Order: sequence, then C-alpha cells, then structure tokens
Amino acid sequence: MTATGTSAAPAVGWIGLGDQGLPMARAIAESGFPLHAWARRPVSLDGLSGVPHIRHNGITDLAAESDIVALCVGTDDDVLRVAEQLLDGLRPGAVVVNHGTGLPSAAVRLTEVCATAGVGVLDAPVSGGRPAAEEHRLTTMVGGPLPVAERCEKVFASFSRHVVHLGPAGAGQTAKLFNNALLMLNQAAIVDIVDLATQLKLNVPQLVDVLKRGSASSAALTLLNTMVTPDTVEHLSAVEALDMELFDQAMSEAGIACAAVTARGLTGARGLPGLLGRLNP
Repeated sequence: MTATGTSAAPAVGWIGLGDQGLPMARAIAESGFPLHAWARRPVSLDGLSGVPHIRHNGITDLAAESDIVALCVGTDDDVLRVAEQLLDGLRPGAVVVNHGTGLPSAAVRLTEVCATAGVGVLDAPVSGGRPAAEEHRLTTMVGGPLPVAERCEKVFASFSRHVVHLGPAGAGQTAKLFNNALLMLNQAAIVDIVDLATQLKLNVPQLVDVLKRGSASSAALTLLNTMVTPDTVEHLSAVEALDMELFDQAMSEAGIACAAVTARGLTGARGLPGLLGRLNP
C-alpha cells in the first residue's frame, strides 16, 4: 500500500495538459489510476472534465498526494524548474517522469537533483502525436532504473501500445532523438522524390498515395495529410527543427560528429511546408 493509492493503482500527478499531454492524462484516469492535476492556467484543467481527477492549486500540494508525477512540459529548463518545486512535497520513494523530448544529459541532471530527496526519475518521451495519444497507442521510450520503470509500466500502458525500457537515465531521450531524426531524414528523401516526380510532370498527390500503399511506405509518408495538415504544418516544421538541433547537441555532447545528418534532417524539417503544398495544389 502506498500513502495515497494501492500498489496496483498508484496516485498519479500530472502537469502539462497540452495537445498531447491532455489525452495522456485522460487515459490514466480512465484506466482507474487516481489522477491529480495542476496547471499554470487553471482553465486548462477543464480539459479533464468527464474523467475522475482532483485539481490542485499548487505544485507542492499535488506532489504531497502523488506517488508518481508525470511532466509533459516545454523544455529541459521547464522540467528542472518544476521538479525542484515538486521536491518540496514529494515523499522519498516517489517518482518523477519526464514525457517531453530533451537532452540525455538533462535527464541525468534531473536524476541527480531528485536523488538528493530520495525521489526516482525516468525519462519517458513518447512518439505518435495527439492521434496516437487519443487512441492509447503511443510508443513510450523509457530511460532510468529498471525497478522504477517496472513500477510505472502500468501507468504508461494506459496510453501506450508499446512501452520499452532502453537503459539508464538518458536512454529514453536518446532513442526519441534518433526517432525524430530518422523521421526528418525520411521527409528529406520524400522531398527528393517529389522534386523528381514534379520534373517528370507526374500527378504528385496520386504518386504519394500509391507510395503509401507500397513497400516505400513510412511514417513520414503516412503522416502527410493526416497529422501533418495545412493547419499544422508550420508549427510541426518549427518543432521538428528544434528537435533536430537537440539531436545535434546530444551527439556533440557525446563526442560524435553528425553535421551531415543534422543538415539533412533540417532539410526535411524545413522542407515540410513546401512538400505539403505540393500535395495540396
């Protein structure tokens, strides 16, 4: 028995109710875990209407009631800032989980900071976007101590189709950065093919549609005009470029040269709006 739940249903605190975080939090509550939530803007909590949850006025109050606190916030600096506030309320043995994308070195730093209070840490970024979150089919890539990951696995499974433990602190972030980099490299390849098809005066939308059905298919292809739409493409392109820069920094910190890969990935990220424009003439 934990202080606020049972071993089968630990109390889960959630901070970060954005495009992806909200459906993840709802999935946790729908799976029967006691859900505690705080938001910088209280109106964001209205997104949890219809599922059981307890709203908190402060981060420390949420921490005091939670066995696991999951963060789905912007940057590594945001994560560290929130975690430092959580430590004022978390009990030894609690767990902080970062579901955002960041640097492996930042995951190690967060682990070190929380260890001073006896609090465990997992870096557990997710892949799939809002549609996968809503359908509980995200892929969750976990870094951190295996016993801690096993304690959180059922929580992760509430919104995931795949939960994979990849190694110590930072391993989840490394996998997520490789995942994102490969997506952008594939986008760059699609831009090349579309350029050639355009020169041949082919029907590009029809060509891409058939490529999605053949052995050339990839997530980069299938996301076009599904998750990547005229309404979202500019935002997604900018986010991808930032992720590619994180990838480059992570490789640099590891002493690995990757300038060519970074440049190619940025081509894929920045070329996304033009690519989608060709598919929607």
